Amino acid sequence: MTPRRPRTLTLLEERGHGAGENGSMSPPDATVSDMEIDAPVAGRALVVVVDDRSAHGGVDSLGPLVTELLTEAGFLVDATVLVSADEVEIRNALNTAVIGGVDLVISVGGTGMSPRDVTPEATSEVLDRELPGISEALRASGLSAGSLDAGLSRGLAGISGSTLVVNVPGTRAAVRDGMATLGPLASRVIDELSGLDE
Repeated sequence: MTPRRPRTLTLLEERGHGAGENGSMSPPDATVSDMEIDAPVAGRALVVVVDDRSAHGGVDSLGPLVTELLTEAGFLVDATVLVSADEVEIRNALNTAVIGGVDLVISVGGTGMSPRDVTPEATSEVLDRELPGISEALRASGLSAGSLDAGLSRGLAGISGSTLVVNVPGTRAAVRDGMATLGPLASRVIDELSGLDE
């Protein structure tokens, strides 16, 4: 099981206001203290958004959503990377995340049927082993929630080194449902992978 790492928060404690030598009010004396909170950290994550418009300066609405959902699930999100729907760019972003040592990489978009949807092809070149059960669970839960994009997704899931890599379709409904389904599965895989590192 992944160790629960305490987070340290720094708090400023005010110690009252006093008058300075010339009678003016001096700023409050403050001390810094550290307080440890035993907050569970599920692991480090990185988000890769595959979208031509966002990669070329358009508004990215999916990256912040995935980051918010990962944070709620206890992950520390290192970054969101925007890439075009280009197999080499996607593969490079995934490889960089794996080399960087994150526990989980979520790629969003590029899992459909159009010629520009090449995320599964790029992902397959990065994976050491596929975990088809995760992909099947994401498709099944998406369909049952009414998301045809999720049900028709060609997205993959698997392990690269000690990193879990998961493709999620690029719609808000598919992201929300996919992240809810993925949470417990990702935690289990990360726990098992971190146990192998010990």
